[in-house]
Amino acid sequence: MLTIDGIPLHPLFVHAVVVLLPLAAVCSIAIALVPGWRRKYAWPVLGVTLAGVAAVPMAKQAGEDLQAALERNGVQNPAIQTHADLGTTLLPIALGFGVAVIALLVAGRLADRERQAEAPTTKTWRVISVVVSVLVVLLAVGTTVQTVRAGHSGSTAVWSGVGS
Repeated sequence: MLTIDGIPLHPLFVHAVVVLLPLAAVCSIAIALVPGWRRKYAWPVLGVTLAGVAAVPMAKQAGEDLQAALERNGVQNPAIQTHADLGTTLLPIALGFGVAVIALLVAGRLADRERQAEAPTTKTWRVISVVVSVLVVLLAVGTTVQTVRAGHSGSTAVWSGVGS
């Protein structure tokens, strides 16, 4: 198990997840609802989203290493497995959220081009942009809820003495 100054990497990576994913969720909802902000803040939102999503598999792997180390030391508790299961479920939700944010930025850019072309009969990308915006909002909420669930179960396991 890898550590930094004796601290397992899992809690360090987890802090990136619990800060960056909800921040990305709030920012992505904002740019989904306000297209003008999408044009202005696309790159920062994309960066925060990708960093948050990338932190999930790193936290998951470090958590599996920590769980194996605890089991080698005789620590076995259902709370740790519950936390691991919730963390495993977060990964595909976060990946879907990241893909949806990218799709929103692409669809928004194409909708802007469509609008600038002044083609009143062509609204394909504008419609797609609205549909993807709704998807981003739903996945942002789902990602945040699952992040809170996984984080709460992990902190409960640690602070109840299970992980010590």
